[in-house]
Amino acid sequence: MTSLAAVRKHLAAFVVEPATGAPGEAITVAPSTAEEAARVLRTAGEHHLAVVVWGGGTHQGYGDAVEPSIVLSTRNLLGIDWQPDDLTVTVGAGVTVAELERRLESRGQTAVLPEHSGAATVGGVVAAGVSGYRRLRYGPTRDRVLGVTFVTGDGRVVKGRGKVVKNVAGYDVPRLLTGSLGRLGLITEITLKLWPIPVSIATVHIDRPEEGRWYRPFAVLETNGHGTVVLGGHPDAIRADAPAHTPGAAWPEPITGPVRVEVRVPARHTRAAIDRIPRAWSYLAQFGVGVVTVGMDTPDVDAVLELRGWAESTGGSLVVAAGGLPIDPWGTPPASLDIQRRIVEAFDPHGVMAVGRLPGAL
Repeated sequence: MTSLAAVRKHLAAFVVEPATGAPGEAITVAPSTAEEAARVLRTAGEHHLAVVVWGGGTHQGYGDAVEPSIVLSTRNLLGIDWQPDDLTVTVGAGVTVAELERRLESRGQTAVLPEHSGAATVGGVVAAGVSGYRRLRYGPTRDRVLGVTFVTGDGRVVKGRGKVVKNVAGYDVPRLLTGSLGRLGLITEITLKLWPIPVSIATVHIDRPEEGRWYRPFAVLETNGHGTVVLGGHPDAIRADAPAHTPGAAWPEPITGPVRVEVRVPARHTRAAIDRIPRAWSYLAQFGVGVVTVGMDTPDVDAVLELRGWAESTGGSLVVAAGGLPIDPWGTPPASLDIQRRIVEAFDPHGVMAVGRLPGAL
């Protein structure tokens, strides 16, 4: 078996210092192109070395932990090709969400990515399938991914779909990659559909978020008993819908407890999910979407399992998002598990990419 020292020497042109939080005992490499990444993954496949993709490190809590031999950093996969007249942008996977949104804001546009992104990269958000609070108005992130370039686990460079909004022909690779957590390969470049930023944005604080959809909102949220509605549009329309509003978007801070889970249920069960959360836990609920993010300082496994059982009884799920709990991070495997297994084998035949991270230990 080839030693890690020999692999490090072979990949020396791409070796960099580990990112904050990344496994220090692994070899960290940072290719600058899809072709360079393909070389890394061919090497990993040849020597059966476990690989984890690392962007900003903010979504590594999803799925079972992986002990990699190679950490594939996206820090050098950069570049922004913005076509404001077409409302599209093609961006390297390692570009941070914050940097991209700052650029787009200069021309009154947005990619509608998570509002409190921290160090998250665009590639990481797409790979984790994470959406922001504005999902109620604009839909999930996957709906705005028009095209991707990625490298499969055995080192093939693949491009899925195109760079224009009307292009819908062919196999929908972007949707397949969104939420795959790096299990199918490395996303190197993403093309996103953009939206104009409304002329006016305002925030309304309400006691019953269930009634917030009357405002035609971006988001209807509740954080630990406090309701918030963020809406946008023409100033006259906002004044008519919400005379008592605060200018601007007062997005609540995300849940940051050391242990976090996400309760995902049909939207009509959002209030019922809140009612089942123990008082000692903090939460942020998205009405109209059905996602409740829950944080806790001290994990209570029995209470989490009870909440999961209820969520699954509604047709939903409870997913561990951070902190690690001694339970399956996803819950009951999906009925499509065999199909997903065949897809994974087609994209990662050597079984090197984040093995075990997806539901059903795929």
